[in-house]
Amino acid sequence: MKISEMLRTQHFCESNATKLPLFASSLSNCYNGSTSCTVASSRVLDMGFKLSKQASGSNQQWDRIRHRIMNVFGRRAHERVLEEEAPQVSETGPSWKIFPGQAVPLGVSEVDTGINFAIFSQHATSVTLCLSLPDREKTGGPDGGMVELALDPQMNKTGDIWHICIKDLPRSNVQYGYRFDGPRDWNQGHRFDSSIVLIDPYAKLVEGRRYFGDANYKFSKFLGTYDFDSLPFDWGDSYKLPNIPEKDLVIYEMNVRAFTADESSGLEPDIRGSYLGVIDMIPHLLELGVNAIELLPVFEFDEMEFQRRPNPRDHMINTWGYSTINFFAPMSRYASAGGGPLKASKEFKEMVKALHGAGIEVILDVVYNHTNEADDANPYTTSFRGIDNKVYYMLDPNNKGQLLNFSGCGNTLNCNHPVVMELILDSLRHWVVEYHVDGFRFDLASVLCRGTDGSPLNAPPIIRAIAKDAILSRCKVISEPWDCGGLYQVGKFPNWDRWAEWNGKYRDDIRRFIKGDKGMKGTLATRVAGSADLYNVNKRKPYHSINFVIAHDGFTLYDLVSYNFKHNDANGEGGNDGSNDNLSWNCGFEGETDDDTIKAIRSRQMKNFHLVLMISQGTPMMLMGDEYAHTRYGNNNSYGHDTDINHFQWGLLETRKGNHFRFFKEVIKFRRAHPVFSHETFLNKNDVTWHEDNWDNYDSTFLAFTLHDSNGEDIYLAFNAHDYSVKAYVPPPPVKRKWFRVVDTNLKSPNDFVTDGVPTTGSTYKVAPFSSILLQAKLT
Repeated sequence: MKISEMLRTQHFCESNATKLPLFASSLSNCYNGSTSCTVASSRVLDMGFKLSKQASGSNQQWDRIRHRIMNVFGRRAHERVLEEEAPQVSETGPSWKIFPGQAVPLGVSEVDTGINFAIFSQHATSVTLCLSLPDREKTGGPDGGMVELALDPQMNKTGDIWHICIKDLPRSNVQYGYRFDGPRDWNQGHRFDSSIVLIDPYAKLVEGRRYFGDANYKFSKFLGTYDFDSLPFDWGDSYKLPNIPEKDLVIYEMNVRAFTADESSGLEPDIRGSYLGVIDMIPHLLELGVNAIELLPVFEFDEMEFQRRPNPRDHMINTWGYSTINFFAPMSRYASAGGGPLKASKEFKEMVKALHGAGIEVILDVVYNHTNEADDANPYTTSFRGIDNKVYYMLDPNNKGQLLNFSGCGNTLNCNHPVVMELILDSLRHWVVEYHVDGFRFDLASVLCRGTDGSPLNAPPIIRAIAKDAILSRCKVISEPWDCGGLYQVGKFPNWDRWAEWNGKYRDDIRRFIKGDKGMKGTLATRVAGSADLYNVNKRKPYHSINFVIAHDGFTLYDLVSYNFKHNDANGEGGNDGSNDNLSWNCGFEGETDDDTIKAIRSRQMKNFHLVLMISQGTPMMLMGDEYAHTRYGNNNSYGHDTDINHFQWGLLETRKGNHFRFFKEVIKFRRAHPVFSHETFLNKNDVTWHEDNWDNYDSTFLAFTLHDSNGEDIYLAFNAHDYSVKAYVPPPPVKRKWFRVVDTNLKSPNDFVTDGVPTTGSTYKVAPFSSILLQAKLT
C-alpha cells in the first residue's frame, strides 16, 4: 500500500482531520521524488512524526508508515527534527548553546531548547542568520553589531527548510534577518545577493523607522522581531464577535492613517493617524450608521519607497499601502507615538476590540498579488526576491527568467505555487486567530486565479483553499475580480458559493444612468435588483455582489460630479497614471465653481448616487469622506499624497452635518431598518413591480418601481436622469396604507429626507430633473 493510501484510510481525531489530506499527498509526492510537493519535505516529515506519535503504538499501519518515513528520509533526518543531537557552542557570538533546530513552524518560535528559527528556500546554497541584540544602539544599529550564524546544510536543513535553535537568546527585543546565497543565473530566475540582510517572510513583527513619513530615516532597513515576554492580549470576558450576516453589511472603505492624520481631527499629535485614532472616531462611524469598515492595507509597508532613488515620483509618500513588505506584521508606523511593532500589534487588537464592542466588523484589504520588491529594472529587495525569487514570483521562461507583471507593479506573486499558497493561508489564519479580523478583500484577486506560468485557472487551488478553510469559515471573503493582465472576472470569479465580488459592472452602470446616459434603464433595473445576470448561479446570493459607486482608487463622489477629466499632475507621472474613463459628469463646469445652479445639481447627483446604492439588493460599500463630499481636486489616483488630498477633513464634516452628512446617515439607517433592501434571495415577481411598459425606449432615462414588503410597508422609488421633470405614475398603496414621501433629492435639507415621511396625495408625483424620490406605504 502507498503511504498516501495508508494515510487516507487512517482514522484520526477531529483536530487532525484537516491536516490529513495535506500530509498524505505531500508525503507521497516527496517519496516519489516530486519537486512540486504540496509542502516542503521537511514540513511533511515533521507533521508525519507528530501525527504518528499521536497514533497508538500498537497500530501496525502506523508502524509501517514510520518505517517508510525512515527509508525515505533517513534516521539522521528523523533525529534532527526531534532535536536529539547535542548542542554546539557559538564561536562567533555570545556563548549560546546552539541546536540544529526544527523545520516547523516557519518563522520564530519558542521551544523547549530555546528560540527556533526556520525559513524556506529551495534554491539557496547557503543561509546565514543575522541577529541584532537589544543593546544594538551601542554598536551602531541593525547593520552594526550584528551576530551572524552560518547554517550548515548538513545539520541545519531538512528538505527545503533551513533551521537553527538558540538557547538563552533574549525572548524579545531581538531583531533578525537572513543572508542568502545561491545560483547567480539570472536567466533561470535566480536573484540571490548575500550582501543584503532579508526579512523573514514569516516574521510576525517587523521593525523599521518609527514615525510615518520621516524623511530623516527614509533609507531605514527593515528586520523581523519577536516577543515571547508579553502576556496574551486580554480580549475581555464580555467580548464577542459581531458576526453580522453578509446581507446586512454596510461597508465603509477607509485608510487608518488618513482617517485621523489631519489636525482637524482634534486628536493629540501622537495619536493622529494611528490605530488608536480610529478608536477615538468610532462615534462618527456609529452616527453614520455603517457596521463594517474595510481598511486599506495594514500589513507592513515602506511608505518612503518612492524616495529611495531619483525618479518622477520621489516627492511622494505611499499612503495607501499597496506595497507589502510582510504578510504577517501589522503596519508598525500606525502605532501611537512612534511606539514600534510590538505596540502596533497591541493597539491593532485594541482597535478591533473597540470596533467589535460597537458592533462594527473589521475587513482587511489584503495584497497577495505582488510585493514591494518592484521589477528587475529597479528592484527593492527586502525579502522574497533574495530568498527564492524563482519560487515566490511568476517568471517568464521564454524571456530569460524575467518577472511577469500581472499586477501593474513590476512583479506578480506566485500564488498557486504550493509554498506561496501555504504562506498566504498561514497569513490569513494569523490575522483571524491573533487579531480577530472578520474578513478580507483581496486586491487584484484575479492574480490568485493564475497558475505558476501566469495562465488562468478554472479552479485555482488557493481560491478553493480559502473558501474551504476551517479557520477562515466565519470570515467574509471578497475579491476584486480583475487584474492588470486583462483577466476580468466580474460575475465569473471562481467562488465555491462563498466568495463575494466587487461588482465593477454595478459601479459603471450606475454611473452611466445617473449622469444621464441613454439606453441604461433596463441595466439599472438589473443592478438595483441584485445583478442576477451575474450572481444568480448555483447557490450564490445577492449579497455576493459588493455594490459600490466610489472606491479608494478613482474619483471621490464629489469629484465624480465635478470633473470630466482626471487632474493627476501632482503625481509626477505626466498624467499617464489613473483611469481616463471615469464615467463622470461635471454638471456643466470643470472643478470648483460659484455657480449656484451647478452646485445644486452636483448636490442632487451625490444624493442620487447614495440613494440608489443604499436601496440596491446586495452589499453596499461607500468611501471614507463621501459623507461630507470630500474632494481630491480631480486626482483619481492619489496613492502618494499624505496631505489633505487624502486626509479626512473633520472641519468640513462639521460644516456639512446639517445637510449633506445628515442625508447620507439617514439613508443608511433607513436601509438597515427595512429588510426589503437586503433580500436573502434574488427578487421574484412578488417582490418587485416595475412601473415600465416600454423597456426598449432608448432615450428614456427614467425608472420607477415598487419593492413589496410582507408587512405592507411597500417602498416606491423613482430615478429621473433627464434634464426635465417627469410626472411619474404612483400606484395605489396597499390596503389601509398611504404613501409618505421620505426622500426627494431635489428638496433642500431637512426636507430632502424626512424620517416620518410627508403624506402625499394623488396618483402622480412630479420628479424634478436629475433627482430621485422614495415613498413609503404607512398605516393611516
